[in-house]
Amino acid sequence: MDSLGITTTQFLFDLFKELNKTNDGNVFFSPVGISTAIGMILLGTRGATASELQKVLYSEQGTESSRIKSEEEEVGHIEKREEIHHQLQKLLTEISKVSNDYDMIISNRLFGEKTYLFLQKYIDYVEKYYHASLEPVDFVNAADESRKKINSWVESQTNEKVKDLFPEGSLNSSTKLVIINAVHFKGLWDREFKKEHTKEEDFWLNKNLSKPVQMMALCSSFNFTLLKDLQAKIVGIPYKNNDISMFVLLPNEIDGLEKIIDKMSPEKLVEWTNPGQLEQRRVDLRLPRLQVEETYDLEPVLEAVGIHSAFSEHADYSGMSARSGLHAQNFLHRSFLVVTEEGAEATAGTGVGLKVSSAASCELVHCNHPFLFFIRHRESDSVLFFGKFSSP
Repeated sequence: MDSLGITTTQFLFDLFKELNKTNDGNVFFSPVGISTAIGMILLGTRGATASELQKVLYSEQGTESSRIKSEEEEVGHIEKREEIHHQLQKLLTEISKVSNDYDMIISNRLFGEKTYLFLQKYIDYVEKYYHASLEPVDFVNAADESRKKINSWVESQTNEKVKDLFPEGSLNSSTKLVIINAVHFKGLWDREFKKEHTKEEDFWLNKNLSKPVQMMALCSSFNFTLLKDLQAKIVGIPYKNNDISMFVLLPNEIDGLEKIIDKMSPEKLVEWTNPGQLEQRRVDLRLPRLQVEETYDLEPVLEAVGIHSAFSEHADYSGMSARSGLHAQNFLHRSFLVVTEEGAEATAGTGVGLKVSSAASCELVHCNHPFLFFIRHRESDSVLFFGKFSSP
């Protein structure tokens, strides 16, 4: 895993734990989307602001930090920043390839106050690396009209799934820059869940409280492992053509999830889902239909994980604008996921995976209580989405 992958995996856990502290119910976000948005900010920052952002996207392991001349240090920071942008550009290219098997839209856009003069170099680079544009709007004289324009753009980029991202009054004449990352994903299962097998069942929020859900069922061959130390199970559920898979981490006990979260680490996530750790097993999988839609203002969350100056009035955005006083006021992240029975028939390649002896024991993975899930892109080994499902 490259330095970007190592560091962003750690960043994923830091973000998740912060979001989990302040959200009693579900948690759902896109590490790739948020990292991309931070990359867009990094592209326009300099000095201490850039160094702070860089730490969440680039591993400092193996680098010398003592007795380096300031000029050499700055050259090193520039080289690292260029490497970050190139790696993110490569990642976006890989995961944005057109596919008939799934729809995935990662949309990024900056809306800036039109009275600020943004550097053409920044505008060109943000388009090159992040397929995003900087759009001038009139926050000073027409904040509400600008808000509606931004909401309309977000809606158009998410197949009308995300409406009214910014509520009335959330933007005003002091707004200088709005950073948006919108994520929409819908995939076709490699092996479909038959709708006639879906039944209403109880989903246990805790040992005393339950809610009814539509529980899908499928008995097939999946990548599977038992985590005996954690008293949990992991199953990998592939989308069509196996480019993307959803992994479900289910504790054995109804109230066992928080104990697992406390013991989780980036290294353990890699270890648990390593192809050598997983084995093809016959699994009786029971998975609730999911529709998860979450919106976060990430400013306080990012500040909690060490990003402070980017949101202060003293931030250095000299790579974005020659004028002083520019600072980010809103950093919203919205993610949307639908999981239903829909899918395509198994392909020949998948058929090999179904050749398991009928005499083999069948593992029950019954997701009727809180669990973690994440969706990973195989080619880039990147976690596209990460979530906790605890409240239907």
